[in-house]
Formats: sequence, C-alpha cells, structure tokens
Amino acid sequence: MAGKKRVGIVLFQLGGPDSLEAVEPFLMNLFLDPDIIPLGAAGFLRWPIAKLISSRRSIPVAKKYSEIGRRSPICALTERQRVRLAATVAPYIDPVAVVAMRYWRPTTQDAVDALCAAGKLDELVLLPLYPHYSYATTLSSMKEWRRVYGQARPDLPERVVESFHDHPSYIQALVQRIGSVLRQFPDSSRIHLVFSAHGLPMSLVEKGDPYPKQIEETVRLTTELGRKIYPGWPKIHLLCYQSRVGPAKWLQPPFTGTLERLGHEGVKEMLVVPISFVTEHIETLHEINIEGRIDAKKFGIETFRMMPAVGDSPLFIAALQDLVLRAVGIEGKSRELGSSASPAIAGV
Repeated sequence: MAGKKRVGIVLFQLGGPDSLEAVEPFLMNLFLDPDIIPLGAAGFLRWPIAKLISSRRSIPVAKKYSEIGRRSPICALTERQRVRLAATVAPYIDPVAVVAMRYWRPTTQDAVDALCAAGKLDELVLLPLYPHYSYATTLSSMKEWRRVYGQARPDLPERVVESFHDHPSYIQALVQRIGSVLRQFPDSSRIHLVFSAHGLPMSLVEKGDPYPKQIEETVRLTTELGRKIYPGWPKIHLLCYQSRVGPAKWLQPPFTGTLERLGHEGVKEMLVVPISFVTEHIETLHEINIEGRIDAKKFGIETFRMMPAVGDSPLFIAALQDLVLRAVGIEGKSRELGSSASPAIAGV
C-alpha cells in the first residue's frame, strides 16, 4: 500500500430495525429527528410526540416487517455495497470504509469509533447513499456526523459528496435495472412506467429543499437514456411520491392515488421504479411490492412489476467508485469510466 492515500470512507444510510423488537426504538429515533418532522416553536413537544407516534405505529409497522423477513434488509445490503466499493477503489487508494446508519445500528458513533481504531488517515470522504440531496436525509446525516465527530480537523481533509442524482453510471444502473424487467412484458412500449420516490413534507420544499427538482432530473435523464438503448422503452412515464406520514402537506401526487387513477383510466400493465432508493427496504418490499400490488389488482391493473433497487450492481458500484476517487483528486479512473457529470462534492 506504499504511496497510496489512506482514505476513510463513510457510507451514510437511514438504517432499519434488525429485529421486530427494534421497530419501536427505531421509529422513536426517526421521529425525534427535527429534519424529518419540523415542529418550529413547538420543538419542546418533540419527545412526547415521537413517543406517542412510535408507540402507536410500532405494532402495524412490525407486522409489515414480519412479512418481509422480520427485519429490514438495509444493513446487510449496505454492507455488501461497502465491501464492493472498498474492493473497487483499493487499486488506487488504501480504503477504510465504514457505515453510519442515521436511526439504527451501526450508528454514526460506531462509524467514528471504527475510523479512530483504524489509525492515521490522509483524507476522509463522506458519502451519503442518498442520490438526491434533501434536508431530511443528506443534511440530517451530516448534522449527526458533526454532532458525533465534531468539527472537521485541519490535519484530515474532509470531502462531502452531497448528491449524485445525475451521475452517468448511476443513471446507467437505473436504466439497466429497468431494462431487465421490461423483458417480462410482451410489448413493453405499451406499459406505464411509474417512478415512485420517497415523499417529502412541503414545508421542507418551501424552504428550498432541492430534492424534488433532483428527482425530476433523474427521471428525465433515465427516460432519455432508456429510449436510446431499448427499442421497447415505455412511451408513457409518470412520477409520484410514497411514504407520507402525518397530516401535513407532502409532495404530490401520492403513489396509491396514482395507482387508483391509472386503474380507473383502464391501464392494465405497469412497472414501478423506486427512483430514490438504492437498496431494498420496507418502502420497496412492502409498500410497493405488497401493498401496491394489492391496490393495483383492486383498481383493475392486471400486470404489476417492480424494478429491483440498484444495490451492489456493477454500474452502481462504478458510480460510487468514481465519486470517491474524484473526491480525493484521482481523475484517471473517472475518465476511464466515461463520467461527464459533475457530482456535488464539498471540501473542508
């Protein structure tokens, strides 16, 4: 490893309960986050509100987890991404890659402890696995990082990858995943391609959260590339949002409402693309693939498919590899991959 930079890489994700018993404390951690449910001047009510919501929701949510394996798969799937990423950057740097889950284990504190135990590092790359920047995800994880890790150290340069919603390899990974499912339709050009992104409270959008615009850009780039590559690419696509919580106004249109509308319009075949998720978890495995499938049938939709998340697919790992190497100033591999986008990278 002589001559290579020794680089700490922190992969940030939301996390998920690793057992049915962990569902309620996981939800408690989630609803305690002011970036998830802004309360403004009523912030002093956050703990009792979070306790009430997590207590009430834990039973139905635990039932859903029991139907997808009794736990969230996000930890195991993120670990696979970590291992693959470390292996692909190893020819260029000496990586120390760790995972920091926002609301469960391994925690941000676990990630910091692992980096400290690893010894001297030359640089640090903070890589949220949220393709689209949002106050509720990227910013929240970065706030938690600052709270636990402290301020950036002058002796350890810190690079933050803020988003990669338009990275060419990420877009290619999405198109490849969609293409693999299109083959299951007799005439894929006639189906409806439904992009479903995680919802966001309008209160955050009104404060300038760039999330919806970045989602729209990802959809645009994906459909443009898909049309070029696949002759049977669907002629019709649309975007909706899922996972609304509470009575506040959220991004529209809603996922379930979109299914109902399409069913009433006589649509019979559709492919749902979980556009904002890079691993499977309850929002894909249950909310789309179980609840959405039941609703689709109820509304008269006969063929319902869901695109698998990009996961540790070679193209997605190539995107992460490129992001890390660009962050530490190694551009040769970026040119080799043919990357032309400029992912948002901040240096400290």
